[in-house]
Amino acid sequence: MWMTPKRSKMEIDESRAFRAEWTQRYLVVEPPEGEGALCLVCRRLVAATGELDVKQHYEAEHEYYERYVTEDERAALVERLRRGDFPEAATPEQRIARAGLGLARLLALKGCGWGEGDFVHRCMAVMLRDVLPDHVGIMDGIDLSPETTRQRVLDIHQNLRSQLFNRAKDFKAYSLALDDQAFVAYENYLLVFVRGVGHDLEVHEELLTIINLTHHFSVGALMAAILEALQTAGLSLQRMVGLTTTHTLRMIGENSGLVSYMREKAVSPNCWNVIHYSGFLHLELLSSYDVDVNQIINAVSEWIVLIKTRGVRRPEFQALLTESESEHGERVNGRCLNNWLRKGKTLKLIFSLRKEIETFLVSIGATTVHFTDKEWLCDFGFLVDIMDHLREISELLRVSKVFAAAAFDHICAFEVKLNLLQRQVEKNLTHFASLSQVVDELKENLQEDEKVLDLERYRAVICRLQKEFERHFKDLKFIKKDLELFANPFSFKPEYAPISVRVELTKLQASANLWEEYRTKDLGQFYAGLPAESYPIIKGVACKVASLFDSSKICEKAFSYLTRNQHTLSQPLTDEHLHALFRIATTEIEPRWDDLVRGRNESHP
Repeated sequence: MWMTPKRSKMEIDESRAFRAEWTQRYLVVEPPEGEGALCLVCRRLVAATGELDVKQHYEAEHEYYERYVTEDERAALVERLRRGDFPEAATPEQRIARAGLGLARLLALKGCGWGEGDFVHRCMAVMLRDVLPDHVGIMDGIDLSPETTRQRVLDIHQNLRSQLFNRAKDFKAYSLALDDQAFVAYENYLLVFVRGVGHDLEVHEELLTIINLTHHFSVGALMAAILEALQTAGLSLQRMVGLTTTHTLRMIGENSGLVSYMREKAVSPNCWNVIHYSGFLHLELLSSYDVDVNQIINAVSEWIVLIKTRGVRRPEFQALLTESESEHGERVNGRCLNNWLRKGKTLKLIFSLRKEIETFLVSIGATTVHFTDKEWLCDFGFLVDIMDHLREISELLRVSKVFAAAAFDHICAFEVKLNLLQRQVEKNLTHFASLSQVVDELKENLQEDEKVLDLERYRAVICRLQKEFERHFKDLKFIKKDLELFANPFSFKPEYAPISVRVELTKLQASANLWEEYRTKDLGQFYAGLPAESYPIIKGVACKVASLFDSSKICEKAFSYLTRNQHTLSQPLTDEHLHALFRIATTEIEPRWDDLVRGRNESHP
């Protein structure tokens, strides 16, 4: 979860080793062979040995045993479990209920319709009849009817939501991510994600709510819905640190955008200034509109539609069709298709097949006018190259659990790269392989003194993209010192630090013990163990920085879930069911199965 400082390869990461105190706390023991932690209750091996992994397994599967509170009770419980004496073992009815809940969750994760539970039930019955005929009667007790599956999905959603709200009470700081571009086919929902940091600097990223934009069309209504969701979760605006959004007018309009309203509402003597950055989400998708100077995507999407309808059996297109189906299934609407094409990897694959596509278009009598337009071909090559550069930065910004300091470094490095590309594009095409390839092909058929392309157009496009990056991430530059201080507290010069933190920073850098902890522990673990009474300001900076979104991973998960299951999600669904499906698809919290089975979901206002 934490960004790790550089260290020697020979050093052992002790934070991943099994610790004896976990036995009473989480009911696990060190396995006799191999790594991990062996659960005394279910006898399953928790593969990762970080405390968070063990804790999540315990809370999800066995929180029932929290009723054993005192040290003596826990010790006696461990001894009983070691002997195989399990207190109050689950009844057959409870095991059947647990199986039904698990199947409902799996159906939701796969984007299956409510009615597909019956099909799964029949498949399992056939398998048991042939493999375990003595147990085929078990299936009679598992109800996978559409009504029951729908209700179980809602129950799991409420269970996960309650857990999130309980954790949110302890958030020292949090940030929001507002995504109004995930619903590419429908454009009528806003996904609101929260990233919170607790007292131990443990980071949680979860879906907070989904807002129907049809019912909350105005920015004022949207603002009211977000504030209501924050209030329900017990999150005050005084703890909000950051806001990351798409760069649509609804979000960042100068006077009427949602960000302006949020910042105005969050201003108070006790609030941090809200940090806003708007280029984090769907970077490739939205930036492509700035660099597609000749409507390349629209033309290419028409080719793909023809290939999917009339060229599906052609061997040269199988790799392209396979990737298309893995991304959004067999059925795809025009907007989803365009957004898929705006990914650098996809566009590069299509560019490599341009000769085959031209031959195919000729064979079916479709227009091939673009293949004789030298300006259009050059624009195509340029778009492929610039989108490939955007793909590289997008992939870096999808890496989670590294903190905003690392993401800021990637953004700064990309801005330097854009500056380099802008200066070099008029001199040589070293960093524009596809454009260079098109130019070489055109030169073979043109007169010696005929101009092939206007490089000034491309320099202007890169310049515009560079200015967009500066605008979208300018707030992060305002807290550059905070980010550097957080990432490198022992190398940050106190004279460059804010006056309020200089005394604490000097004391910190003078501590040999803290330096050893910083050197050997993950960055988050180091700050979690930093005494708050001795370093309150530095600890506050750590909470502030750790709460900023460091990647677009959770938004990408939602976007991917939608594009893979757009046919199912386009069916009539209530907002509550849609919310439930997306929470299950994006969460890192495990449902508390014991509570669900016993019908003890914690209620929350």
